[in-house]
Amino acid sequence: MTFKQQILHRYKELVQDRIDVFQDMIAGLTIDAQNDAKGSAGDKHETALSMMHIEQEKLNHKLKEILEQKSILDKIDASQIHKKVALGSLVQANGMLLFISVALPKITIDNKTIFALSPQSPLGSKLMGNQVDFSFDMNGKWYTIESVL
Repeated sequence: MTFKQQILHRYKELVQDRIDVFQDMIAGLTIDAQNDAKGSAGDKHETALSMMHIEQEKLNHKLKEILEQKSILDKIDASQIHKKVALGSLVQANGMLLFISVALPKITIDNKTIFALSPQSPLGSKLMGNQVDFSFDMNGKWYTIESVL
């Protein structure tokens, strides 16, 4: 497995773990609501059910966002080498490793820190479509693309 394939694999695992957590939380709320409906009546019952429903809607919204992230990651072919920065590129700029995919937490593989960027992020949008030796200024700091894989 190449380094870029390891990165993609780790991010897919991270996203799948988040999906599993949110699905478990939603299932737990559904069970709680069913159990609460069996034994309660009155205003307190209605308020509790309403609060559970609101929480379930929030979790469903977050789950939808994470499923969209998974969909984007699933479109990436980590074996593809890019000449210009595109979705799925591993870019080295100013000594940083940037994986153009979706905005996710940084990870470390083989003692190297990788930052996952969305192509729509400010830094990601500056990188997109450019190649090695391209330099640009962002918030008073100069960046230079050192490599694109």
